[in-house]
Amino acid sequence: MIQIIAGTKGKGKTKVLLEKVNNEVKTAKGSIVYLDKNNKHMYELSNKIRLINVKDYLIENHNEFIGFLCGIISCDHDLQSIYLDSFLTIGFVNDDNIHQVFEKLNLISNQFNVNLCISISMNYDQIPENMKQNVIVAL
Repeated sequence: MIQIIAGTKGKGKTKVLLEKVNNEVKTAKGSIVYLDKNNKHMYELSNKIRLINVKDYLIENHNEFIGFLCGIISCDHDLQSIYLDSFLTIGFVNDDNIHQVFEKLNLISNQFNVNLCISISMNYDQIPENMKQNVIVAL
């Protein structure tokens, strides 16, 4: 399952994402990973959540990002959820590839039974129609 937290830059998406992940970890039966573009929120996350700074891994395009995500999933059979902050930035997602990336993420989520929660810097009305049903918070 993919959940989307949408809103333009500075609207509070990261705060909502951090609250959601810290609440989930209290009852989680599996492990949780939080992907971000830096380590800025390290001390706001529970120590039970694995923070990964995607910028440390020399990813250069959306295909490499999807491969990176699959690598994380393949290394942890108890993985329950992955939170992706600044999704458009860390995933190298733009208007040209957003449909392709979202469909691939959907397949990965379903095949490996991993929940994905992403923050996306777009207003609800800018989000492609096939993704709107996944929006849980629009700021």
